Amino acid sequence: MSPSPLSEPAFLILTALADQPLHGYGMIEDVKRISDGAVTLYAGTLYTVLDRLNKDGLVEIDREEVVQSRLRRYYRITPAGAQRLAAAASQLARHAAAANQRLRRHGLAWEGGAA
Repeated sequence: MSPSPLSEPAFLILTALADQPLHGYGMIEDVKRISDGAVTLYAGTLYTVLDRLNKDGLVEIDREEVVQSRLRRYYRITPAGAQRLAAAASQLARHAAAANQRLRRHGLAWEGGAA
């Protein structure tokens, strides 16, 4: 049985962590950059998704540090998380290619899309 599809927040969090370990605020900011400002993660959503990704073995704690008397926890993607992200990205690319192929008939395909 194949794993359930990644939610958009999970996909974007894994994408952010594929670059380097990040703490919560760093992930929120990177997701905003990755999505060109279209997705804003709030702390409740971020940590709910991180808990699920951690439970599923897709992310793990990289390190912790204290900054201005507050604990800052950094997370990193695991090899299983990187494989899951690659599979999800490939699936999304296939879906986008199919959509673009059909939209070309209407002159509406995304110019950067593959087909």
